[in-house]
Amino acid sequence: MIVVAKPLRTTKQRTAILGALESAQGFMTAQQLHDLLRADGESVGLATVYRNMQPLVDAGLVDVIITDSGEAIYRQCTTESHHHHLVCRTCGKTIEFLPPELERWANKVAEENGFTQIEHTLEIFGLCPDCSASSAAK
Repeated sequence: MIVVAKPLRTTKQRTAILGALESAQGFMTAQQLHDLLRADGESVGLATVYRNMQPLVDAGLVDVIITDSGEAIYRQCTTESHHHHLVCRTCGKTIEFLPPELERWANKVAEENGFTQIEHTLEIFGLCPDCSASSAAK
């Protein structure tokens, strides 16, 4: 059976969510996004924010990362193709990257084990140069 994804419908709420993410700096929780929407005068409920995040992620419009504490954080996706993230644990600065050798390795491991139609995500958490320097200076 082939499953065809439905196109993502444009709604006032989704437009507001994407607009807020575009104006935000870095990743934020759904609660922080909701607070930003309310501060901008948007009447979008918290449940609506949560309900819309996964479809926006699935459509490739929003990046999601699961933090060390298990919380999902979101930002507007700036790269249309598959990519990974380096994320600063202190300031949230994020760098997108796509090393070809990682992709080859993932495909090789999947093939060796008989897996097909693979997907993967990779987030590397650490300290960015600025936060590393200020941490060392303390």
